[in-house]
Amino acid sequence: MIIREEKASDAALLRALVARAFRTMPYSRHNEATLLADLRRAGALAPSLVAEEDGVLLGQIAFSPALIGGRAGWLAMGPIAVEPRFQRQGIGSALVREGLRRLAERGDEGCVLVGDPAFYGRFGFRPVSSVVVDGVPEAFVLVLPLQDRMPSGEVGFHPAFAVAPEADVIG
Repeated sequence: MIIREEKASDAALLRALVARAFRTMPYSRHNEATLLADLRRAGALAPSLVAEEDGVLLGQIAFSPALIGGRAGWLAMGPIAVEPRFQRQGIGSALVREGLRRLAERGDEGCVLVGDPAFYGRFGFRPVSSVVVDGVPEAFVLVLPLQDRMPSGEVGFHPAFAVAPEADVIG
């Protein structure tokens, strides 16, 4: 398996992969594929990585610029998706590790996401009481500083994150 930057020719395949990956997830708003497409269209993927084996796309992870307390240099992680038949094989974890490695190498401040603390905690993400997302319980707002600065303030995600729920529902 290789992990590489997304290419323009991957877009349609990734939209379908992401929709399939989230279709049965109870916590999903079923808008992740639309979110990814909107971030791509806005030029806000920084970066988007894919896992590929023998020409088959297995998974994807996206990062996009975010503000914390009005301060730039932070990236939101997500969506992250793995083709359902390849889930629970370490592909998602490999994408997270490689994405974070690349962000640290670039010198980004760090990463923020809304997600499962048990899963993302294994990569070093932690809730930070001074970092908030309106309407989200503190335990699910997770931060991973990649430099020596701890953030504080409200998280500002890219406007694409305001996409309507169930935008990806496929009959």
